[in-house]
Amino acid sequence: MLLVIDVGNTNIVFGLFSGDKLTHQFRVESSRGRTSDEYAVFLRQLLAMHGVPEGAVKGAALASVVPPLTEPMCALVTKAFGIEAMVVGPGIRTGMALLVDTPREVGADRIVNAVAAFEKVQGPVIVVDFGTATTFDCVTPKGEYAGGVICPGIQISADALFTRAAKLPRVEIAKPAKVVGKNTVHSMQSGIVYGYVALVDGLVDRLVEELGYPCHVMATGGLARVIAPLSRTVREVDDELTLTGLRILFERNKNEKG
Repeated sequence: MLLVIDVGNTNIVFGLFSGDKLTHQFRVESSRGRTSDEYAVFLRQLLAMHGVPEGAVKGAALASVVPPLTEPMCALVTKAFGIEAMVVGPGIRTGMALLVDTPREVGADRIVNAVAAFEKVQGPVIVVDFGTATTFDCVTPKGEYAGGVICPGIQISADALFTRAAKLPRVEIAKPAKVVGKNTVHSMQSGIVYGYVALVDGLVDRLVEELGYPCHVMATGGLARVIAPLSRTVREVDDELTLTGLRILFERNKNEKG
């Protein structure tokens, strides 16, 4: 089995693939205070609880946007499974040209998403990832990474509203009954949710206009299923996109080494 690890600013997602099928997925909080030993014990307990036998994990791939957690995750893989993780970064064969000023600055998760999306669509695609930040990543018809957009995430924006406006309560990020709110909670939910829908559709329109060709628009990330159904531009939600991209990159690099 292949272990894939997506280290984000808010959560760490572990996935297990048997061939090209994702069989298990676990999500934990990104904590810079935990040691690699703690993560190793925690993960092995999770695998045992789900009936994954010892020695089943034969390979591992890691994408991290949190530098302080990259090394502990690599150490976790070595301690728990006795193997070395493939880390997405400079020197890794992606099969995708990066048409940006400084390729090293592109987040590993964005490259992974772009690779997985192009592999799935086999054409021009825009990936909208609703994570701690909301990112838009553009892939050309030739499968080149063209660049993208980074915005404050939905939760970050909502937290700023709750924190800076003394009279506004903390509310659940959910679709309200109507756009026109009849109370404070519904008014805030409308502003957060429909405001973000407008942001997504507006940016996609501008991206497609600038790129000069139509694109399939795919969403992923924690709040994708809240925003995507209300969007006129998002055509698909893929919750497993990042994990699938890690599997694809692992296979590409494994085959090249072989």
